[in-house]
Amino acid sequence: MLIALVSRSRSVLMAIAFVLASVGGSLLGVFVIDGLMRKTGEKGLQRFVGQRKLEQLKSKLKTKGWVTVFLATLLPPPFPFTPVLMSASALQTPRRTLFTAVIAGRLIRFSVEAVLALIFGRQVIAVLNSPAVEYFVYGLIVIAIVLSVISVLKWLRKPNWERGRLVRN
Repeated sequence: MLIALVSRSRSVLMAIAFVLASVGGSLLGVFVIDGLMRKTGEKGLQRFVGQRKLEQLKSKLKTKGWVTVFLATLLPPPFPFTPVLMSASALQTPRRTLFTAVIAGRLIRFSVEAVLALIFGRQVIAVLNSPAVEYFVYGLIVIAIVLSVISVLKWLRKPNWERGRLVRN
């Protein structure tokens, strides 16, 4: 969305405004996730990751919490930013550390994207509007649907106790 808006406006001032709005939106999402995961805590996080992975996360976030969150904010999808954020919040990483890392990382990432959109935006939009990209996206949608159906079928075939439900007699 940022790239499309910056490409369309072609204005540096508007690009700055879009970058700041994007960072603000990202911070709002971080605030919500942080609030939920701090209440969930380490025990809640343990449901999503195993004990061994939890210990690795704890040690990494204690020694390199800011850097870990900062790097996660810089990387574009499909890098799992949300799980890193959830882990940091559940493990009670200080909010100041969390929010400064997100602000710094998102400012850098969104600024780079905005500059690239100002330089190459029109060409990128032209390529994205091509029929080849349209068919590619349709193909990805079909693959996503098929894989989702397979995942649901596998999940339904598991016994109730593996799905986290209590088996009642």
